[in-house]
Amino acid sequence: MAFGFRVGVPGMSVRVSTRGVRTSLGPRAARISMGSGGTRISSGVGPLYASSSLGGGRRRTSTSRATRSRAVAPSAAQLERARRQAARAQQEAERDAAIAQLTELRRQTTSVHLQSFTPARPPVVPGPQQLSLAWALAEAQAHHLAGLGVFARAARAAAKRRAEEDAPAYLTAEQTRLQAVHSRLTTEAGQWWQALLANDEEAVCEAVNYAFSDNPAAGCAVGVDGPVLSVVMRQQDIDSLPDQTPGVTPSGRPTLKTLSKRDRTLWWFTSMGSNVVATLKEAFAVAPGISAIDLAVLTRLPDTQRLGCVAYGRWTRQAIEAGPWRETTDALRFLDIGQDVACSVTTTASGNLSSAIKPLDISRLPGLRSLLDHAQDDTGSGDGTLAGLDGDLRANTPDAPSAPLPDPYRIRPFAEWKTQTAPPTPPAPAAPAPTPTLPSHSPATALMPGQNLVLPEAAWQELRIAFSFAGADADLTLFLTDTSGQVTCDKDFVFYNQPFAAHGAARLLGKQADGPHTVERAALHLAALPAHIQRVTIAINMDVDTDLTCGALTHAALYMDCVTGAAWTFQPPADPDIRAMVIAELYRHATNGQLVWKLRAIGQGWADGLDALARAHGVNIT
Repeated sequence: MAFGFRVGVPGMSVRVSTRGVRTSLGPRAARISMGSGGTRISSGVGPLYASSSLGGGRRRTSTSRATRSRAVAPSAAQLERARRQAARAQQEAERDAAIAQLTELRRQTTSVHLQSFTPARPPVVPGPQQLSLAWALAEAQAHHLAGLGVFARAARAAAKRRAEEDAPAYLTAEQTRLQAVHSRLTTEAGQWWQALLANDEEAVCEAVNYAFSDNPAAGCAVGVDGPVLSVVMRQQDIDSLPDQTPGVTPSGRPTLKTLSKRDRTLWWFTSMGSNVVATLKEAFAVAPGISAIDLAVLTRLPDTQRLGCVAYGRWTRQAIEAGPWRETTDALRFLDIGQDVACSVTTTASGNLSSAIKPLDISRLPGLRSLLDHAQDDTGSGDGTLAGLDGDLRANTPDAPSAPLPDPYRIRPFAEWKTQTAPPTPPAPAAPAPTPTLPSHSPATALMPGQNLVLPEAAWQELRIAFSFAGADADLTLFLTDTSGQVTCDKDFVFYNQPFAAHGAARLLGKQADGPHTVERAALHLAALPAHIQRVTIAINMDVDTDLTCGALTHAALYMDCVTGAAWTFQPPADPDIRAMVIAELYRHATNGQLVWKLRAIGQGWADGLDALARAHGVNIT
């Protein structure tokens, strides 16, 4: 309900309701109302009135219920039409797939001759893997340290020393053995290649048959007569071809039609020509010494279901390599470019191919006749079915080895090498022998100061160094330097606190008492040194804790040898004015275009001892 009262303006009334405040002008019969609810015109007589809004007020909305449509089921005719459309689409999809499959099959079987075959080249035998002294040292240490606890320090130290002594010999032995294996394989490969070039029957047939192992038409090389190779090829049976072929309807739509006898013969004949040309091309590529090939084609005859010869002839390398082989129809040219070619498929007077495939008379070919005669069935019938030969030609792929072939470059484990090749340890003498000053070898070459010589290659693999001295303590040191005589880093300085360098290619082996003398040994693997190391300086320095000079040495001698027994010795002067001395140096040198290692005796030094010696070779002394 609305509440209203009149004001002093004639004809104006104010109405207040929950929807706003309104003012009205005019008699009740026709009144205009204005207010927050919008402007309205009302009309009515009596206690009731009706009004309509002029806009701006809130409008009521109403929701009308939509009329629900009734679902109608498809008719039987519609369902049948949809079923026929789906079946037709399925048939067309299957037809298109069959057309694509048959088209690809025909392309594959008639385009084998379009392949190219890489000509044979002299075989290259890959070399063995490169071994390093670091690898040999790791193998030797693993062997000698086996079974030793981490706290057995003395035993582990002794084991490491034995490993350091064994590693160079182990490395040299394995490198020598692997190089011998590589040389043997290279020689065998060269002999095989020469036999192939000379048309050795065994070498040629083996190489050609291996190449034929993946051919679609099985082939087999059966003999060599001078530069002529004899090959038998097994052509696919004509009955194995499909019964349908792609075609086109009168309206131009693709379809499948029955393969006619004439078209079947043409397909099979083109496939045979393609296989013949491909077989000839591959055989000529594999056997470079062969200049002509006698080839016979066998297939299972459709009338008798027995194998028979359907084509033969001789083709020269020049005729096959002259080509060109670009189109599928080029395969039929094999009849025109061969010599004495015979084929069971002939051309009739009307220009069509004969549809009958009959075996050829091979009585005038004693070699082929003999081959076929030896392939008769066990039944002993006069007409051999050649079933045995058929099986042989279909299964000429080399069998996969049941076990992998042994690796000719297998690395012998250190333990195996130690057992097989390491010399036995000589028994300890019952009584101390007279003390030798140097290792006992064949007479060593004595060097004079400034003298130099070329080291043999055996010394590049392992050069043993021994410095024998008496009268005072001295230390052996090595400097691995570049062409300027400077080390590239402090790690190339080998001394008592750093006994290894260049991954073990240069190392100190420690001191040992040898009667009245002390001998400190070292070992060099010159061939394993990095390329930037051009020189190895062999030096000594007096004990830094004393003020003694080299004059305090009552005996000093440098001894070097290698595995062949070659040895060199040098006695440096006992100079009382120096405390460090370069005894000798090893350096790379080019002789007649070949890089060699040379040895030079020196015997000169520094009065300031080890510090001056190290600084002179580029070592940072702090």
